[in-house]
Amino acid sequence: MAGVYPGALEYDAAMSMSKVRRPLHTIWAMFPSIVLTIVVAEAGLWLARYLIDGAQLRPDADVVGNYLQTLGTIYAVLLAFVVFVVWTQFNDARGCVEREANEVLDLYRTAKGFPEAPRKGVHRLLRTYVETVLTREWSAMAHEDDKVLAQNSAVLDAVWDILQQFEPESECHSTLYAEVLARFNDLSDTRTNRLSSASLRIPLVLRILLHTGAFLTVGSMYLFAVDSVAVHAVITGAMAGAIAHVLYLIRDLDGCFEGDWQVPRKPFESVRTYMDEYQGRLKAAAEA
Repeated sequence: MAGVYPGALEYDAAMSMSKVRRPLHTIWAMFPSIVLTIVVAEAGLWLARYLIDGAQLRPDADVVGNYLQTLGTIYAVLLAFVVFVVWTQFNDARGCVEREANEVLDLYRTAKGFPEAPRKGVHRLLRTYVETVLTREWSAMAHEDDKVLAQNSAVLDAVWDILQQFEPESECHSTLYAEVLARFNDLSDTRTNRLSSASLRIPLVLRILLHTGAFLTVGSMYLFAVDSVAVHAVITGAMAGAIAHVLYLIRDLDGCFEGDWQVPRKPFESVRTYMDEYQGRLKAAAEA
């Protein structure tokens, strides 16, 4: 089969199943952590109501209300800021992937004008590059596996070796050669940007602040003197669930190549499809 590399069929089958499961998976993946947070918050509320007499809290109800309003406002601003940061990083990473895939496609297309030997060499290496990005580099970026990332960098080095040895013999080839060099440099830059975006994480100190703020905000709900246990449980659970939802979103978007809402691979999949179709047309023309 033209254009099929080792592992490509298995990857296609896995991706087909993933596209079926992914919508439900991304929706339901957050629920275990949210439910667990609510359960812990409700257990803490039960313990607080058991240990603290509600009559002792009523005289300070106004003070507690003002305190929670201030704390809640500060924490809400912090959450909004962090969500904006991780969402911006996620979109930047997605943009890097799209630009890199476009550069690979442009380089592949432009190299069509080369003589047969360098053209085949460049096309073969670019196909290997795309396959490695799809089947190995996503996982490598998630786990910071520098060995795998270095292997694909070596593929680009091999492309450069072919370009360096190529000597244009006509004005047309000279023009194409200059364009290929420009596309190759742009591809190297976009690859660097993608790898850099994969390594970005919010600082540990900020993570500690986020979770400490969540603990204090939910824990402050225990200080309200609410006569109805059911009402107290509902408002506490709602607060805990909402905060857990936002924290899950922050954690997932922060790992943009490893989470449930990871950066899509579709740009590179489209490039691989184009390469396979082109090689299929070449093979059909040769056999005709």
